[in-house]
Amino acid sequence: MTQTLLRIDSSARRSESISRSLSDRLSERFTDAGHSHIITRDLADGIPQIDEAWIGANFTPPADRTDDQRAKLALSDILVGELQAADTVLIGLPIYNFGVPASLKAWIDLVARVGVTFSYTADGPQGLLTGKRAIIAMTSGGTEAGSDIDFATSHLKHVLGFLGITDIQLITADRTAMDMDATVKSAETAIDTLPIAA
Repeated sequence: MTQTLLRIDSSARRSESISRSLSDRLSERFTDAGHSHIITRDLADGIPQIDEAWIGANFTPPADRTDDQRAKLALSDILVGELQAADTVLIGLPIYNFGVPASLKAWIDLVARVGVTFSYTADGPQGLLTGKRAIIAMTSGGTEAGSDIDFATSHLKHVLGFLGITDIQLITADRTAMDMDATVKSAETAIDTLPIAA
């Protein structure tokens, strides 16, 4: 059965990006395992911030939306469709100023939609994107993964879990400013030994 990988790049760098390099290596592993269908979403291509008109459209019942409102939600619908189609979500996560890149936060805002990717129930919020796996390729210059100043990985893992994706693996090349070669080599080894289902 064909498996679908959704690759999301959030680095502003087109070249010399460690998160992109690690995501390339991960993508190759999935391709080698027979995952022939790969969806690529490069957030460096540009992604809008939500605004008042988007919020109004999102909270208008689908049957009542105007053509303008449907157009306002068109990109969000595409991004949600990519998530829904994916068996595995691969996110390249460079840490910018202790948090996620602005483009990735904008993507989160566009895909976190009540009634579409999560719902509110009597028992609290329930994610609707269940049965998927996520892999985060986190990189940083000086922030240690999982430390008190790493607000990026905990944020992203919480968001994914909120949407129903709880099977999450974290590949880290952190504190590259201290020892680039060693931390990248460690991340590459982790990728090469990561289980990839055929």
